[in-house]
Amino acid sequence: MTRRPRTILVGLVALALLLTGCASDPLAEQYREGSSKGFIAGDGSWTEIPAAQRGDAVAWSGADETGAVVSSEDYAGKVVVLNFWYASCAPCRAEAPALQKLNEEFAGTDAHWLGVNVRDQAANAVAFNESFGITYPSVMDVDNGGMQLAFSGSIPPNAVPTTLVLDRSGRVAARILGALTSPSILETLVRDTIAEES
Repeated sequence: MTRRPRTILVGLVALALLLTGCASDPLAEQYREGSSKGFIAGDGSWTEIPAAQRGDAVAWSGADETGAVVSSEDYAGKVVVLNFWYASCAPCRAEAPALQKLNEEFAGTDAHWLGVNVRDQAANAVAFNESFGITYPSVMDVDNGGMQLAFSGSIPPNAVPTTLVLDRSGRVAARILGALTSPSILETLVRDTIAEES
């Protein structure tokens, strides 16, 4: 495929996703109504790990939707909220506004949000961000699954979506398996992790 038709195709896909986001979101609505449509997700259960029982720091890296490389070293000494997602995941779409709201609430603190897109190409992630007003970056983990592999030894993200909270040392401090059932739970987990001694 030549460069011009590919650019046009990517633009049309992004436009279609953007326009879809402007209307009601049928996937998110099906999820909220309890219709799984064959989709298997976590139940929203959460786990908080006491500091003394956390494993080693997890080293990770990847390129975000703009092509910029990000790594655990960039977030040294910070609390990181990692959200594993993809654009056509109904519960991911349902929880996106709450994640963005919390991201805004914690702006200027030591907590930083980072998505991990496990299925899409960059153009789809950009269109999703525009549709849902997401301002934090996402590592594109489609090709090598490096981010998923990095966390498989400590607390694996068994379902999508999964949200991990990493402490200032880069260790997994908490996990929410599945969509956020209550944003206040994630807010509390993040606040507790920020309050810990580094």
